Amino acid sequence: MNCKHKIATIAAALALICGAPALRADEAPKIQRQILLKDDLSITGHEGVMVRVEIPPGAAEGYHTHPADAFAFILEGEVVQEVAGKPTVTLKAGDVFHIPAGVVHQATNKGSVPVKLAVVFVAEKGKPLTTPVK
Repeated sequence: MNCKHKIATIAAALALICGAPALRADEAPKIQRQILLKDDLSITGHEGVMVRVEIPPGAAEGYHTHPADAFAFILEGEVVQEVAGKPTVTLKAGDVFHIPAGVVHQATNKGSVPVKLAVVFVAEKGKPLTTPVK
């Protein structure tokens, strides 16, 4: 292998190595939701759903609604909460909030650490838990 070929091979390898993180940086961070418990309630046509949510740094949920009242507790991190008809607020670990059924809202993690929440939904049974709003 001559010198020019070695340099080209090294340059190609470096481009692959350096390009891979750039490709991953362009991908939107993914919000993780894990249903911990889902059970019928004594309220006819409703179920209780307990969810663990993790919002990575830089991620936003996107505006959405729930066919449910949502009660949330921020376990870790800090989130910017936008709720239709209310001022935008920044909430941190230890804070709690309630989103009434059908209200448009979104949370955004503008910090450098993941936001972790515990959320309990009192939901209409048989409906999707989240509906995006365009």
